[in-house]
Amino acid sequence: MDRPEVTLANYDAVYDFYRDHQQPRAIARLAYAMLAARYRPRVNYRAGARDAVREMIATGTPVVIVANHLTHSDQYTLAATAWRSPLRTLIGRTRVLAKDELFREPRQRREVDMMGGIPVFRAKNHGVRAVADAGRRMMDVAALRLSRGDALAIFPEGTCNTGDPAQVQAVGSGIGHIVRRAAALGVQPALVTVGIAYGPDNDPGRPASVFITLPVPELAGSPREVTQRVAEELQCAVDGAVARY
Repeated sequence: MDRPEVTLANYDAVYDFYRDHQQPRAIARLAYAMLAARYRPRVNYRAGARDAVREMIATGTPVVIVANHLTHSDQYTLAATAWRSPLRTLIGRTRVLAKDELFREPRQRREVDMMGGIPVFRAKNHGVRAVADAGRRMMDVAALRLSRGDALAIFPEGTCNTGDPAQVQAVGSGIGHIVRRAAALGVQPALVTVGIAYGPDNDPGRPASVFITLPVPELAGSPREVTQRVAEELQCAVDGAVARY
């Protein structure tokens, strides 16, 4: 299928494409390795978390990876973290929810597609009513990819934190609705939470402190309950990253 133009008016064709799009795994692994060499995050874990993440991935459980959002470099920090952690085995089969602006320029779109991007049309850019149907399609596609065994990476705050970088912003309910849709398809994903800190000045030019908490083996409940659990886990991960900077 030809790549459709990523516009809100064209959202049906967009999500038909990303429902089945496969990224080139070998190229993705090379890109992640290069990002790891460039960004060099210092990855730390809650006691037992590294082995727990490794063992959980080995079972084939679909994984939702969440991280806090501080700067426009976070996606690169997260990719570098994946390479330097047990998440490496998921490279090439991880879908990343990314704002639709990143899919406009052709060269950048090729890079985002290679990294596993799925576009998100945000209400802050297009209006709540305008994005409602597209949002439902996006969540259906994300849940379907989880049901096929892909991992899903999300910055659930939805926008960069311009306040206190040690305090997680409000987490959007989209992640709860995606998990509910995945459950309807017979899949109960696990949760891996990644906290990112760039020091007291929030300078993305420095190597990040990254902290991974113990995974949640089954992310279940109502959308509200899932969203609340994600927010709590994310704050714990951020606390760990800040404490170890």
